[in-house]
Amino acid sequence: MNPVLLPRALTAVLAALILTLSPAGAQTALDKVSFGTNWVAEAEHGGFFQALADGTYKNYGLDVTIVPGGPNDNNRMLLIAGKLDFFMAANTLMSFDAVANNVPVVTVAAIFQKDPQVLLTHPESKIARLEELKPLTLFVSKEGISSYFQWLKSEFGFSEEKVRPYTFNPQPFLADKQSAMQGYVTSEPYAIEKSAGFKPGIILLADYGFNTYSTLIETRADVIDKKPDLVQRFVDASIVGWYHYLYGDNAPANAMIKKLNPEMTDELLAFSVARMKEYGIVDSGDTLRDGIGAMTDARMASFFDKMVRAHVVRPDIDYRKAYTLRFINKGVGLDLRPKN
Repeated sequence: MNPVLLPRALTAVLAALILTLSPAGAQTALDKVSFGTNWVAEAEHGGFFQALADGTYKNYGLDVTIVPGGPNDNNRMLLIAGKLDFFMAANTLMSFDAVANNVPVVTVAAIFQKDPQVLLTHPESKIARLEELKPLTLFVSKEGISSYFQWLKSEFGFSEEKVRPYTFNPQPFLADKQSAMQGYVTSEPYAIEKSAGFKPGIILLADYGFNTYSTLIETRADVIDKKPDLVQRFVDASIVGWYHYLYGDNAPANAMIKKLNPEMTDELLAFSVARMKEYGIVDSGDTLRDGIGAMTDARMASFFDKMVRAHVVRPDIDYRKAYTLRFINKGVGLDLRPKN
């Protein structure tokens, strides 16, 4: 062989080897993927934006477009209609409802191990436990009445006589010190502190047995059948994005979030991330062993049984059709968690 050609040959071999070892394999073209969220851009979606902003999706051979939701958008319908490849569902109740109505969507990962639903109290009431909320006036939304409040009734004996409509306006709560208001641990406590100047008491329903998964990745059954490798890469890359967002430099994601939703401030974004970490919303329980996105059959069965007892879901549906463990519990990204 011509000595001049030898280095070129070695270079070609090394280049091919590097391509083979990359997460995207030897692909040359990125697979286009569309992912719809269920609300406007915010910290609670941060890991997905991080995977897009820092190139993680690209490293997994994906050209991802994130389609933010909002009050007038229905990205889940776009998923069902084949206009989107993946959707971010709110919680497991949506998955059960899909089975009950023969909607062919399947949950492939659960980003939030704990639902962020809380009930907020005034410091003067000195509420320390969930049961102590019973005598208070409770401001609960229509959706809350049909979901978690039915569980509060069946498991703890709460009464609807104490409930008043929550219209996502904190003023009625602020005016009544013997009341509690629903919210998300990642946002409403911040809003109360900013507007009223006090830190509300926080009762996280997940810590009392409301064990739904939240912020789920859904796709259609036909996508799983025809493109399982694509589903696996999207799930893995999203998981890595969440580790980076929680524990790494999340400035790229936050910049993207603020551009899409100017109401997001650096202070609110930092608050939301801190609460997700403090309360183990994303990374706790099974994720410590199996990685972010983890789900188990036992926990799905447990939540289903609770919702049946609360008369929220029918007992005759095959809830196991709502999800699959095929793409998770593989320990992806565990090396990215801080060791201390």
